[in-house]
Amino acid sequence: MGGREIKEIGMIRTPYKNKDEAPHQGRYSEEVCEIEIFEDYTEGLKDIETCTHLILLYWLDRARRDILIERPPHDNREHGVFATRSPNRPNPIGFCVVELLERNGNTLKVRGVDAVDNTPLIDIKPYSSAIDCVKNARIGWFEGTGGR
Repeated sequence: MGGREIKEIGMIRTPYKNKDEAPHQGRYSEEVCEIEIFEDYTEGLKDIETCTHLILLYWLDRARRDILIERPPHDNREHGVFATRSPNRPNPIGFCVVELLERNGNTLKVRGVDAVDNTPLIDIKPYSSAIDCVKNARIGWFEGTGGR
């Protein structure tokens, strides 16, 4: 059985210098950003250009890890972090679905990132609407808040 170590496989390059500049959800961003894959992992990009969309998993290295209750920006009520998408959580793993625009060697150009510049990338997976889309999925408390 493998260890419990998470390895950075690359770096996310965005124009967002801090969390206040980053969008709350990358899906609503039109910014084109770059994903730099470290040389040791470039071979893992084989055939990635056949994907239109990717799931990025990243380590929110500037998030707080001691918070279990959060107040989301679009709701004035408190919720447990596991019921929110807050970056502040015991294991601050970020997740977003991005559109793959281009691959150039070990660099990917993508649209839809919400991460701050120089955020460590920990994994990439192809996104499939046939597999990953769950119709009528809901976050009960979120409905009616008008949030994005």
